[in-house]
Amino acid sequence: MSDELLVVRCQLGEREAFTELVRAWHPAVERYVGQMLGGTDDDVVQEIWLAVVKGLPRLRQPDRFTPWLFTVARRAVMNRLRAAYARPDTEPIDDVAGHDETEGVVDRETLAGAVAALPAREREVLLLFYLEDLPLETCAQICAVPVGTVKSRLNRARGLLRLELERKGYEA
Repeated sequence: MSDELLVVRCQLGEREAFTELVRAWHPAVERYVGQMLGGTDDDVVQEIWLAVVKGLPRLRQPDRFTPWLFTVARRAVMNRLRAAYARPDTEPIDDVAGHDETEGVVDRETLAGAVAALPAREREVLLLFYLEDLPLETCAQICAVPVGTVKSRLNRARGLLRLELERKGYEA
């Protein structure tokens, strides 16, 4: 069943439709939050779904559910990041010991660590575009910036990711 139809059914008050919508989108929301915050945060995920429950009746264009959902998620993540940045910095722990990688292959943990080290704006477009497989136009809507800005952030993110991987010992 299409997301648009599920949204309309949710707006009409069908609980089963909301359950289906959550089942379909919860993994993507969790993945986005986890990648943006550097680890799972159930509180933020719950905040997102609570905002969806409250805001879904006011969504005028059900066909635009995906960008709307990620905009809600982005707002919750940015609020959490703002709160984290307000706290004093702690020393980062560098876990370089014990690399046993096949030559030319980046393991999942190294890549996740390198992505987590990127600035939030670049990390966000990288995750939306590559991990969530969203088109540039949708990424631009979610981030509330022009498509050209998304392209430049993607370009900068790829460069920063390459530098971070090299810093961790991976040779491209």
